[in-house]
Amino acid sequence: MMRIGMLTSGGDCQSLNATMRGVAKTLYNSMGDVEIIGFEEGYKGLMYADYRIMKSSDFSGILTEGGTILGTSRQPFKLMRQPDEQGRDKVEMMKHTYHRLRLDCLVVLGGNGSQKTANLLSQEGLNVIGLPKTIDNDLWGTDMTFGFQSAVNIATNAIDCIHTTAASHGRVFIVEIMGHKVGWLTLHAGLAGGADIILLPEIPYDINVVADAIKKRAKAGKRFSILAVAEGAISKENAALSKKEQKKLQQNNPYPSIAYEVGARINELTGQEVRVTVPGHMQRGGAPCPYDRVLSTRLGAAAGKMIMDGKYGYLVGIRNNEIVNVPLADVAGKLKMVSPDCDMIKEAKLVGISFGDE
Repeated sequence: MMRIGMLTSGGDCQSLNATMRGVAKTLYNSMGDVEIIGFEEGYKGLMYADYRIMKSSDFSGILTEGGTILGTSRQPFKLMRQPDEQGRDKVEMMKHTYHRLRLDCLVVLGGNGSQKTANLLSQEGLNVIGLPKTIDNDLWGTDMTFGFQSAVNIATNAIDCIHTTAASHGRVFIVEIMGHKVGWLTLHAGLAGGADIILLPEIPYDINVVADAIKKRAKAGKRFSILAVAEGAISKENAALSKKEQKKLQQNNPYPSIAYEVGARINELTGQEVRVTVPGHMQRGGAPCPYDRVLSTRLGAAAGKMIMDGKYGYLVGIRNNEIVNVPLADVAGKLKMVSPDCDMIKEAKLVGISFGDE
């Protein structure tokens, strides 16, 4: 009998369950004699042997269910080599659980940090397959991550809903969208929602340029403006500071988030009323959209096939709508950033969207 471990790590998102279902149904359908062991709360469950033997029925009816039936937790990669509260080596604990349960493979559904740990375990001699989960779509080696399109739909809907009230009151509205380091979600939702200004972590903004774009709209008779602002958006002044200086500045920042800071500055420079909306964790929740259900099924099925073929040490991704296997060593530690010179940015500027940089 083949024994497969499975865990979901990091922040939750839509389609985690759909992806696990894809793996499980492929193995059950093609092999029959297989046992899937689900670890509770991500790597924490692997460390402390908190697991349950899954049944085929556990994977039924979960295609449309958001979140994760296994639960998840954040276990920062930078702390993986630090002992736990009892002084135990976390990596050795995970390896011990893997070998004690006589696993043939560990399937890790997670984002950037989770795949770093997956690569670490692979280098330690475990058979590991990674699956690309994150609403940020920032994993290197794959065009798309599951959860991203569902989050785009929710963030876009938030912007859509803001349009009518912004138009009614003639106000400036800021919608703050998830994304600390990478702006794919904000870029896609901003374009889809018809935002007038989009601020991304990769393109430091000049608040005077932002204010001028709003004033220009007002002079043209447009009573409102909508900004899609990534939570990691940064001004040109702050971007020029060292990491240490940025951290100190953030600790003394009186605003709860970047959207409120940008809003206050816009009010000072334009005199217009500003309102801030933060969809927050709504962007991670709810049922996966059809695109993500299809993507997750394909990725899960491909991972199942890799297990049967004994092909380990890879992230299963998608490029040009074709499934690809990318070495975990190539993925670990790399972020897929939005290039300021990419076609999508250029095209957005052609239709008049400002990114606050020029």
